[in-house]
Amino acid sequence: MSNLSYLKPQPGSPWDTYLAQVDQVTPHLGPLAKWVETLKKPKRALIVDVPIELDNGTVAHFEGYRVQHNVSRGPGKGGVRYHPDVTLEEVMALSAWMTIKNAAVNIPYGGAKGGIRVDPKKLSPNELEKLTRRYTSEIGVIIGPTKDIPAPDVNTNGQIMAWMMDTYSANQGPPSPASSPASRSNWAARWVASRPPAAACSSPPVRLPATWAWPWMARASSCRASATWVASPPNCWPRPAPRWWPFRTTPVR
Repeated sequence: MSNLSYLKPQPGSPWDTYLAQVDQVTPHLGPLAKWVETLKKPKRALIVDVPIELDNGTVAHFEGYRVQHNVSRGPGKGGVRYHPDVTLEEVMALSAWMTIKNAAVNIPYGGAKGGIRVDPKKLSPNELEKLTRRYTSEIGVIIGPTKDIPAPDVNTNGQIMAWMMDTYSANQGPPSPASSPASRSNWAARWVASRPPAAACSSPPVRLPATWAWPWMARASSCRASATWVASPPNCWPRPAPRWWPFRTTPVR
């Protein structure tokens, strides 16, 4: 069982379910079982306050999260969801499952997830933009193309990702389109990022023209279509590691 001082898993919660799944497969891991405790502990969990001024002049505060479960295989990758029932336990579990999913299909990314406790349907477009930009600024210290790449999830879309990319770029300096997979204006990025993860990973390979604006996109043309493929760093090729194992076993090229 995971011994975390800041969280006690509630019975039946997503994090409790994830821990039970890890315990279930532990007897089958052999010498790799020594890494089980690492799987039960998120590498980093950030809780932020997201204050914004509403259209009526009042100030509202929302609770936001960004969890990086494991980044041994590469930058974290995971969606950002806007929902009034989002909890830290849920985000932790989703980030852990992203670690396993990316490792299972041998994608060089780690697992991450984020969210804000908010009902976006109750916000105006102006308030939604303020919320997104403030949240991005608050988690900006741990995200980026080489650290952690947010993506669309529940109640978030390409517009949300565009605001995130723009805010991250404004805070960091030069434009950074790779900081969010759905922020590009090209059709391929929007199509891939809008696909469900399982469907995207099972889609046939998509070839990109070698003349695309970003030099590394030519390298990415040999990668499978997935939500992470769009924002791939130059070393997008698969690594010679067990397909299901979440820890990188070879050096970064």
